[in-house]
Amino acid sequence: MSRTQSEVPSSAMEWPALADAERGVLRELLIHGPLPRAEIARRLGVSRASLTRVTRALMDHGLVAEGDVELRGATGRPSELLVVRHDARHFLGVKLTGDTVYAVVTDLGARIVATHEEPIGSREPDAVIDQIAAIHVRFAEAYGTIVACGVALAGDLAVMDGRQIVASSAFLGWKDVYLAERLTDRLGIPTGAENDVRALTATEHWFGAGAGCSSLALITVGAGVGFGFVVDNRLVTGHHGRAGRLDHLPVDTAGPVCGSGHRGCVSALLPNQAIVDALRIPGLDFAGVVELARDGHAGARRAFIDAGQALGVLIGTVANALDPEKIVLAGDGLVVMELAGREVHAMIERALAPGVPAPAVDVQPFEFDEWARGGAVLGIRTMLRF
Repeated sequence: MSRTQSEVPSSAMEWPALADAERGVLRELLIHGPLPRAEIARRLGVSRASLTRVTRALMDHGLVAEGDVELRGATGRPSELLVVRHDARHFLGVKLTGDTVYAVVTDLGARIVATHEEPIGSREPDAVIDQIAAIHVRFAEAYGTIVACGVALAGDLAVMDGRQIVASSAFLGWKDVYLAERLTDRLGIPTGAENDVRALTATEHWFGAGAGCSSLALITVGAGVGFGFVVDNRLVTGHHGRAGRLDHLPVDTAGPVCGSGHRGCVSALLPNQAIVDALRIPGLDFAGVVELARDGHAGARRAFIDAGQALGVLIGTVANALDPEKIVLAGDGLVVMELAGREVHAMIERALAPGVPAPAVDVQPFEFDEWARGGAVLGIRTMLRF
């Protein structure tokens, strides 16, 4: 049974003001799991005495506890591990599409403990903010330790004059909306907003397939094609908040034309709707094309082969440009790896520059709640000022 707000100590209702060293220790434990003090001190380059003071403060705040004792190293000496108290605080994550609000509550380790989904009543910013506020109120009745919120949405976000703004979001029809600022005032807790793919990239970097990697690339395939990059442990945003716009990379000069008028680009071949449109069968949806391809339908197979080649070009281009430690693939359109995996890998090999090693590619199973979880991780990162 979930604890109610009345059962949560008042000290746990807020996020403590942490020093830089305290945030650093907490981040190491969140990403790498339980660690002995000596290992944390080595990773952060601090003395054991300094680390003792830091960990004592984190314990006083209820964020860290002492865990099991295990034998580590060549000496075989027992080491007491420090662990994060994942249930000490909770975070609200929201994903906005053009017609639906997806919301989750996660613990401090980004594990989902509650979910909610409802249609967007109106796309007007005021109405959406009201809707998120109502969801927060309902969740807070069961999780009184929600200390921050993050909202993920498709679009361009930037900082102007020190204030974050949703510069544009085509699905919502928004321009120049101070979403994070307004939600912070409305909810009474720190709230961040981020492009949904970058939020998902940050989630994979800290809590997913990219945990422990200093460089990472994420490619999402579904309604569109998205990109997120981590370089030297930093999420890349770009000067205008638009880093990673590779969705119109040319692939086939004789291919179909995308919605922006580009012939044979990635967006004309790889997204789910592009694969549907290739068959020109009235009433057919993406699930129907997948079924046809699995049954051996020549046109459906051809559409997925073309999509697979586009994905291979993308992966090879990213590997050439960034040399990431790992490339993670996610999204509901990755059935292309099942139906055209051979073409994907063949095109990666063709696209790689001489001497560039084949990248480690990790295909992740995907549920839509992962987008909202990315919002919650944004909340965690906001509180750690990362």
